[in-house]
Amino acid sequence: MADINHTMVTEFVLIAFEDLHQFQILLFMVVLLIYITCIGGNTIIYLLIKLDVSLHMPMYYFISVFAIVEIIFVSIIIPKLLDILIAGRNRISFVACFLQLYCADTAGGTQCYLLTVMAFDRHFAITNPLHYFGIMSQACTKLAAFSWIAGLVTAFVLIIFTASLDYCGPNKIQHFFCDLTPLQNLACSDPHVSNMVTSVACIFGILLPFIIIIGLYIHIIIKVLEVKSVYGKRKAFSTCSSHLLVASLFFCTSITVYVKPSDRKHDKFLAFIYTVVTPLLNPFIYTFRNRAVKCAFLKFLCNVTKLLKQK
Repeated sequence: MADINHTMVTEFVLIAFEDLHQFQILLFMVVLLIYITCIGGNTIIYLLIKLDVSLHMPMYYFISVFAIVEIIFVSIIIPKLLDILIAGRNRISFVACFLQLYCADTAGGTQCYLLTVMAFDRHFAITNPLHYFGIMSQACTKLAAFSWIAGLVTAFVLIIFTASLDYCGPNKIQHFFCDLTPLQNLACSDPHVSNMVTSVACIFGILLPFIIIIGLYIHIIIKVLEVKSVYGKRKAFSTCSSHLLVASLFFCTSITVYVKPSDRKHDKFLAFIYTVVTPLLNPFIYTFRNRAVKCAFLKFLCNVTKLLKQK
């Protein structure tokens, strides 16, 4: 980190979607609407799980933690994007850029590990239902804490190697936020080691969790197919479908961008999917594809309606 003080670059310029200049206002309105919906949707999910006693289960505890991480994740990235789109303020100081990078990597890494923990939770619930609640109710807080710690440590390693590079110009980042590979490729010193560390970290932080999730779900499918009851099969699959869909959306784009770092301009459009679009979809997936959350949401709307009528 000491090398930061010796760099010639004091700020970076985020190119964002400059090539779509004629659509800047429209894009701003769309992204703003997505941001408001994402924050509102995840906040509602978190409150529903905290306030509704029927949702006080390990599975929904993990969903509530994931909702908080999503709120943090989009709040790290989207406000600056909105500032660029509406005001054209695309400059970001060196320190602010690395702070955004660290926070975004921490939140993104935490999401990866948390999605893996959620897959383990579903696997344990289906393959060992008799011991599930007793064990997971005690372990869920520790597993959530592990996800945060793993995300913090992984991001710290990446930021150390990236910040140790020399930045003497150019300073234009082909992205809408300070991301690892575009930033590393601006360095005057050889970014090979940093790129390699990024690839290794992403293999362990993104690819390996995704492989574990696939393995767990293959075993889940095998176990569910052994169930004779059609209702039992349907119930088991319904509890997994939401998580599997969210994990697939997140990991597929993340793996494409990070596991093999490059300097492709279209990577920012893939990044837009998992940083903006996917967080928008997640609250709807967990609400409309999960019967318990849907019932809790309808109950919440009924209570709100009654309170408004009384006033």
